[in-house]
Amino acid sequence: MSKIVVLGATGSLGRHVVQQAVAARHDVAVMTRSQPSASSGIPEKVVVHQADLSRMPASQLAAILGDHEVVINTAGNVAQGQAFVDLVDHIVSSLELIPETSRPVAWFLAGLGLLDIDGRGRKGVDMPMIGQTYWPHRSNFDRIRHTTLDWRVLCPGPMVDGPPRGLTQLRISLDRLPLDIPDEIQSMPDAGALRFLSTHMSETVVPYQDAAALMLANIAPGGEMSHRRVGLALLSEGYAR
Repeated sequence: MSKIVVLGATGSLGRHVVQQAVAARHDVAVMTRSQPSASSGIPEKVVVHQADLSRMPASQLAAILGDHEVVINTAGNVAQGQAFVDLVDHIVSSLELIPETSRPVAWFLAGLGLLDIDGRGRKGVDMPMIGQTYWPHRSNFDRIRHTTLDWRVLCPGPMVDGPPRGLTQLRISLDRLPLDIPDEIQSMPDAGALRFLSTHMSETVVPYQDAAALMLANIAPGGEMSHRRVGLALLSEGYAR
């Protein structure tokens, strides 16, 4: 059992993280701007820290986060642009105030465009057509990866409500796209790589419940997902993990 605090707990993914963490008998807390309603999906046994995350002084936020073994951040949205970048920077800065020996494991959320497409390290967010919208993910990652935190970043494609597939039925990748990438993509121009991504996008649609389960299955300090970007997609025959 771990002490877990979830940021963005009333959002589509955050609700599933909270519910699964409670079901797994973790000691769970959340941070919300207002007291969760009965329809929020937050169980009564969860500890609620009522505050505006973006306005809370870093020292106060650090005191709350430092009292936990795991921080799972699902707060913010790429459509918020600079406000999203500022929010993640605020969370990271608060975590950095915690003594290194006491810092919690920290999960962050980004998107599929942050994963490597090929061996050259080319990413979707590096391409103008994707980067003009999803640039906050790149900025957030640049902030996170230069810290000494025990971080990991979930980089899913579109997430949907629906029954879980189960982690054994998903492709899970580290730093690269969780797809069967042809060798020739190395020499493809950006337009060709984008066409490949668009034709395989349906494979990257996963249930919120599975994304939550993946995060909670990897909350121990260190491990293979520490300091990695993590992708997930539907399992297909012949996929090499």
